[in-house]
Amino acid sequence: MGVLVLGTVTLDTVETPEKRVQEVLGGSGMYAAVAASFFDNSIRLVSVVGDDFPQDYTDILSKHGVELEGLRRVENGKTFRWGGRYSDDFNVRDTLFTELNVVLDFHPILPESYKATPFIFLANDPPQLQLDIIQQATNPKLIVCDTMDFWINEEREALDKTIQHVDILILNDSEAKLLTGESNLIKAARMILQIGPERVIIKKGEHGAISVTDSSFFSAPAYPLTEVIDPTGAGDCFAGGFIGYLASVGDTSESSIRKAMIYGSVIASFNIEDFTINRHRTVTKDDIASRYQELQEIAKF
Repeated sequence: MGVLVLGTVTLDTVETPEKRVQEVLGGSGMYAAVAASFFDNSIRLVSVVGDDFPQDYTDILSKHGVELEGLRRVENGKTFRWGGRYSDDFNVRDTLFTELNVVLDFHPILPESYKATPFIFLANDPPQLQLDIIQQATNPKLIVCDTMDFWINEEREALDKTIQHVDILILNDSEAKLLTGESNLIKAARMILQIGPERVIIKKGEHGAISVTDSSFFSAPAYPLTEVIDPTGAGDCFAGGFIGYLASVGDTSESSIRKAMIYGSVIASFNIEDFTINRHRTVTKDDIASRYQELQEIAKF
């Protein structure tokens, strides 16, 4: 069916208790696009990089089947860079630096071949930019949107306007509380529904994710891991796997949504097992199916 992904492609520097990596492939759009590629063979990425972006990284995206016509390379421009440090238990992440660079002046124009893409994922980006993509799209079947605390604090009016035009909003538990001022996540989700989306999915890290609509509630478990290497991008992988599965079946029923959340949890679990998307480069269909079945058993009663 096809998935259009809007989001950043970055060069990340990540510090964990065990290791430090510098200028590795990162970004919300990159993680989501690679995650979606496990389910659908037509993933169209919209993003921007500088002319310092390594060709090896472009090749990695291409090998995952990600279409790059919408990836703009700015001559004499510098790629978005981000640095973060995790605490010993990985529950706290401090941002060390953020260099927006070419993202500051990015105003994407969708290629003609992208405009009719039926499934759209708007990864973490300025809400006005997300809305621009919505307005350029031609009658999409499903629009899923992510956001973050910065846009909630700094661009609330623009964010509310964007949320009014999406079908599903995905955010984490702290962002849901910040957006609504409500500490109870179910109440927070129902308040967000009043803004416009038909469904709210709240990510809870190692505790899984919940889905709330006016008439349904579902709780998806996270895959239990004994070792965490790097959680960077796990939420984006959850969302990418989620919409990638929905595009692969061409269905947005409640049953498919629930299966998609489990697949999202599976793809996110692989991401955590190594830095950047290194683990994803060796994941097979059988690996995904095996963990999906394990999560089915965990949730059965």
